[in-house]
Amino acid sequence: MARRTPLFSLHQTLGARIVDFGGWDMPLQYGSQIAEHHAVRRGAGVFDVSHMCVVDLKGAQARPFLQRLFANDVGKLEAQGKALYGCMLNEEGGVVDDLIVYFLTEEWYRAVVNAGTRDKDLAWMRRHAESFGVEIIERSDLAMLAVQGPEAPRKVAALLSVAGAERALALGNFFGREIDGWFLSRTGYTGEDGFEIMLPGAQAAPVWRSLNAAGVVSCGLGARDTLRLEAGMNLYGSDMDERTNPLESGLSWTVAMSPGRAFIGRQALEAATAAGLQRKLVGLVLQDRGVLRAHQRVLTPGGAGEITSGTFSPTLERSIALARVPATAGGTVQVEIRGKTHDARIVKPPFVRHGKPLID
Repeated sequence: MARRTPLFSLHQTLGARIVDFGGWDMPLQYGSQIAEHHAVRRGAGVFDVSHMCVVDLKGAQARPFLQRLFANDVGKLEAQGKALYGCMLNEEGGVVDDLIVYFLTEEWYRAVVNAGTRDKDLAWMRRHAESFGVEIIERSDLAMLAVQGPEAPRKVAALLSVAGAERALALGNFFGREIDGWFLSRTGYTGEDGFEIMLPGAQAAPVWRSLNAAGVVSCGLGARDTLRLEAGMNLYGSDMDERTNPLESGLSWTVAMSPGRAFIGRQALEAATAAGLQRKLVGLVLQDRGVLRAHQRVLTPGGAGEITSGTFSPTLERSIALARVPATAGGTVQVEIRGKTHDARIVKPPFVRHGKPLID
């Protein structure tokens, strides 16, 4: 039986189309997926992301533990509440999962990992935490809402006390803080401004209703996927996994090769770099009519590649994709769609940020 978030009954009441996503019953859409997409780009939308796993990591050796576990450098986390995005890698350099880590105190960090990998991630963390004496606490008591869009900060602030609203609006990008009993972070997966809110599960449905009453549109996984792809953000299991390393997944900026920091997978990444990377992740824009989809072949002079994520972009009104292609690929390539080849142009993601197209 699939898992359900504290908002499942509300999604049914709101008429959502429910689908299985990573073992969870989740809303795909409530009505028009394109309307939900535009609501986030132009106003504000709310997503149920309670299927994501919130994990507290506690202990005197929490920072050294994360230095070993995380390919990004938690040494960058100096200000309380600051967050950092990166990957956990296996010994071969493959991506176990991508996640966000928050620095709360020297003995308390918080991580948010993906829904479909939560059991694997918790086992991986506990396996490596044992020698550091770090406690791994799954916060199954918390629900998580993502309120995204240019109007999202103001809509969320209206639910808080006057002092809480001031503190929330003052949060910098990629910062999180406990405010009025909730943990609010200035993060998201849409390329828009907004908050992700961690709160007790019993409070999630009333808060959702309050946001709806304030004009925030209920949004499902369908719009979340088109938004994140326009923003050039990877999806675990599609754009990277344990068979791919972050350097060939457009995530080299999340790998910190600080001298002397022996994180898991470092030696494999150094060896891959020395040998010369054979593949890279790029953005594609279809030049012809059609829709780019995952697993379509990409033909280049240096060999074939494959689309990892593809969709029709509601903002650009064109088809876009992320694709893993030979490292030498550039310019125009061909994509096989239903037995025919179509021209596509390689571009650097993101395609859209803060509602503005970033490609011609």
